[in-house]
Amino acid sequence: MRSTLRLAAAFALAVTVGCASSNSATSVPASTPATVSGSTRGVIPVGQELDVRLQQPLSSASAKVEDRFEATTVVDLTQDGRVLVPAGSTVRGQITSVSPAGKIDRSGKLTMAFDRLTIGGRNYEIRAMATQAFESKGIREEGGTVGAGGAVGAIVGGIIGGVRGALVGAAIGAGGVIAATEGKDVELAAGTVLRLRFDAPVDLRGNR
Repeated sequence: MRSTLRLAAAFALAVTVGCASSNSATSVPASTPATVSGSTRGVIPVGQELDVRLQQPLSSASAKVEDRFEATTVVDLTQDGRVLVPAGSTVRGQITSVSPAGKIDRSGKLTMAFDRLTIGGRNYEIRAMATQAFESKGIREEGGTVGAGGAVGAIVGGIIGGVRGALVGAAIGAGGVIAATEGKDVELAAGTVLRLRFDAPVDLRGNR
């Protein structure tokens, strides 16, 4: 009886998670390779999205304009079965504006721009901005799995393994401005996953 209940619960969990991923495709970080939607071979098109993981913490309380930081791509970016950007590639970012929280009803704000993508030692100029942020337990805990073994474990681990979903207490608005709520500062822990959108095409057929 107990084994039957456990199996039923596992099945319900798989269905629930599967429905959430299909109905809210943009509310969770990517767990499978991203696919380039453009038709020009070797070029990342405008509007392409890709998830990256911050390698250091960022805060509107301490960050300064022009501060540099790095992130790494979470999944492969593929085109016609060929990997254009391998997972683990480095993306460089820069703080373009910052406003710390004030003492009276002023929330912290932070704006980031991404200007360089490094693949296998080759650098490519990019222009990209963050459109979503996902809370993380931290780099050391990323990749852990939750739940039963087999298919259910794979589903849960792939979708929410070390990432908790949309970042609580902050929202990304127009121009990539990350604004905190309730008069607090924006706090992005190392391991936070950001969804980037490319605002200019990137030709990967040559290096800079």
